[in-house]
Parts: sequence; structure tokens; C-alpha cells
Amino acid sequence: MYDSIIVGSGIAGSTAARRLAEEGKRNVLVIEKRSHIGGNCYDCMDEHGIWIHQYGPHIFHTEMKEVYEFFSRFTMWTSFRHEVVAQVGEQLIPVPFNLNTLHMVFEKDKAEELEKKLTDTYGYGSKVPIMELRKSEDAGIREIADYVYQNIFLYYTMKQWGQKPEEISEEVTGRVPVLISRDNGYFTDRYQGVPKQGFHRMFRNLLDHPNITIVLDTDAKEILKFQEDEILLHGEPFQGEVIYTGAVDELFDCCDGRLPYRSLDFAFEHYDRDSYQGRSVVNYTVSEDFTRITEFKYLTKQKDTDGTTIVKEYPFAYTGKDGEIPYYAILNEENRKLYEKYRKRTEHYKNFYLLGRLAEYQYYNIDAMTKKALDLTEKIINQ
Repeated sequence: MYDSIIVGSGIAGSTAARRLAEEGKRNVLVIEKRSHIGGNCYDCMDEHGIWIHQYGPHIFHTEMKEVYEFFSRFTMWTSFRHEVVAQVGEQLIPVPFNLNTLHMVFEKDKAEELEKKLTDTYGYGSKVPIMELRKSEDAGIREIADYVYQNIFLYYTMKQWGQKPEEISEEVTGRVPVLISRDNGYFTDRYQGVPKQGFHRMFRNLLDHPNITIVLDTDAKEILKFQEDEILLHGEPFQGEVIYTGAVDELFDCCDGRLPYRSLDFAFEHYDRDSYQGRSVVNYTVSEDFTRITEFKYLTKQKDTDGTTIVKEYPFAYTGKDGEIPYYAILNEENRKLYEKYRKRTEHYKNFYLLGRLAEYQYYNIDAMTKKALDLTEKIINQ
């Protein structure tokens, strides 16, 4: 009845399902554990009529024309240039730290001197990881690095990851560099925006194909069984492709131990006033237990409502309890070795593929994940 099975309907699963159904002419079954499609990109209207992102803010941005054009088949875009500030004392300063931030936190002559050192050393327009700046032999550059480390990086990182920056993979610490420019944009990609009618509508359009069947509220392990060297669907051997986008350790009941993740608790609040903070995102880098506040009407550019809804994000260690969601893999050598044990357990299943943040125990932006899904399905179709 089905040629391909996709476990999970987030970015990875939905992109793969569409490509296999449309270009591969496969009958595709999408199995989704939640009651909705779209994974963590899911958005909806709250009880006050405010359009919210249920699992934290998501913004599409990419330099890849292929990816932009792929999604543009299923949505129109609302242009959105993401700018983030951090609350440091009484100031709201641009992050990532840039030359505008430099002139806000240092007095004029000192800022001009330090700007020259940065541009002479690294070049205007460059992006320099904070941990690299801290190793500089120049006292002035180290002074900048110390400010950024203490006021933007240290406490925020400890809240977000439960670890000091020195204990975290460079893949993570390098994601928020110091920008040697005067651009306050959080992203520098050519294409930036949010779906005009929301992410959920985009996913509905993406999965709207006669060759795609979606089953919601279903744990894949209820209908898929992994026995020795074969996969069973409803008790019968399944010979087609299976693309799995869930947590690979939980697929095997964490038999080798649970892979560590950071999770998030979202505290939504509504206020009967026009604005709470006057912008989409404020990071709290030296105070508060939460990491940031998102005010959705500035993200979605919704105009047709009174009041405003915000969400505060509280990170914590994922334990696997009901209701918890694994968001961020904690990348270090020990955890990679544990992941590799689980990956090897999948090798003897024919036509079985791991795809996505959870399945690959990696951090991917939306565009990078989409490109991986497109490349994988292209390979499957042509093999």
C-alpha cells in the first residue's frame, strides 16, 4: 500500500515526503506523534486572537536559492529582518555584539580605538567567535572579548546549556559571533521572512498531495516494529524506504543510555495593551531565569487584534518525561560516542535513513535541514 514511510512531519519529514511523493511517484505514509503537522515550527492562534509560535519563534532565512524557491511554492512571504537586543543593566544593546554595540558600551575615544583594532585585525564585515577573541594577544581586543563574555555570553550560555562556554562545542559557541560591522541584523542571509499565512498553512500546502497519507497522534513504534534485520508495518515486512526524524535513542528505548538534550519550558502571557516590549525579541543575558522574551505581533506583523501575547523561555535538562521535548543536542565527545552506538544499530536495516536534528543528533537551521532532505530524497529517487 505504501512505498515510503516518513516518521515525523517537521521540516525534514515534510520536505522528504513531498519530494518522494511528487518526483519519486511514491505512495508515502507520514506518521506524526503530535496532534498537528509542522514539528516545532507549528504556529496557531491563541485564545486572545494572537498568532503565536507554539514552540518558540521561528524565522526562515537562507542564502540557498534552491531552498527559498522550494518553500515559495507553498507560501507567500512576509519580509522580516530579525534584530535582537539584550537587556544589560538599564541598556538594550544589539546582539550579536557589533560595532554599534561597541559604541554604546565604551566611551567615544575608546570605542573608536577598539573599532580600528578590530577592523585592522579581522577585516570589516567579518564574524569572529567570542572564544577566538579571548585568545587575542592584543589587550584592547581582549577587553572587548571580556565585556562580551561577561555581559552577553557567560550567564546566557549557562542558562541555555547548563554548562560554561568552555565546556561547549565550538559548533555551538561559534553560532553567535562578534560582528565587525554596523549591521544590527541577527542574520545576514539574502532571503529572510516568515510565511505570510503562517508556518502551519505552509506545511498543509507542502503535504497536500494525493500520494501522501498523514496519520496524527500516533507513535511510530505502535505500528512499526524493528526486528533483527527487518522492519514490520502492522506486523508485515516492509520493503520500502523508512526515513526516521525522531530521537534515535528513544527508537531503541534508550537501551545504551539516554542522549542528553536541553529542553524548554514556554510561559505564555497576554496583556491588554498595545505592546509589551516594543520589539520581537529581547534576550536576558545577565539577569532573570529565562533566556528571552518574544512578543509575537512584532514577529508575525499581525495588525488585526487588540492586546499582545509574549512568551518567556526557560531552559532545562531533558529527561524524557511526558510533555518534555528534546530541542538541542549537547555536543561533546562522550555524547557523540553514545549517538554513534545508536546509529550503528540502524545500519543493518535496509533502506532506513536517519534525517534531522534528533535523528542525527545535530543542530540544523531550517534551510540546512531542508537541503539535507532534498539531497537525501534525490539520492533515493535516483538509486
